[in-house]
Amino acid sequence: MNEMLRKVDHTLLKAYATWEDIRKLCEEAVEYHTASVCVPPSYIKRIHDTYGDRLTICTVVGFPLGYSVTEAKLAEVEQALKDGCDEIDMVINIGDVKNGHYEKVEQEIRTLKKACGDHILKVIIETCYLTKEEKIAMCKAVTNAGADYIKTSTGFGTGGAIKEDVELFREHIGPDVKIKAAGGISTLEDLKLFIQLGCDRVGTSKAVGLCIEASKAED
Repeated sequence: MNEMLRKVDHTLLKAYATWEDIRKLCEEAVEYHTASVCVPPSYIKRIHDTYGDRLTICTVVGFPLGYSVTEAKLAEVEQALKDGCDEIDMVINIGDVKNGHYEKVEQEIRTLKKACGDHILKVIIETCYLTKEEKIAMCKAVTNAGADYIKTSTGFGTGGAIKEDVELFREHIGPDVKIKAAGGISTLEDLKLFIQLGCDRVGTSKAVGLCIEASKAED
């Protein structure tokens, strides 16, 4: 269980998340050694001030629809890093993908990765809206732009992570790009499946609770 949780971005991105909700998330992350907490940008500074380096802070940019202009996303990245964020999960401009402007998407990813520097950048391509051809094109864009991860979903679209998309990623991303599955991962079986498929990260709000329940069942 502990090995699985080290691959989990412990996530809470609901619009109505209170500080008490976020604090509980962070306490669980510290106790169970999750890879990070993935939280709204407005909570980054308070989390950093409260927990320091006891946990890794991840946030989202251009979230959840992705159609902010690059300059706005860049400003989000810069502010998040200033506030103490460690990792960024950005959403691509899906409209640009649908218009066939793949190079524009690649350039935006490259711009945000440059701003991130040594900080991890994960690129959410929102697979539920893309054709197979578009998904392959995004694998290439993420690779060429030097991002650290390709991520399936926001969890706010019409669908989430599925096995077939992760397998497609593995076939088409470069050797330096890792995979994050997110969206609809709600059972222990889901969590195990995506890790077995080769996902280095899994984004979910449920992993800690599921692992606690499983541990109790074993006792």
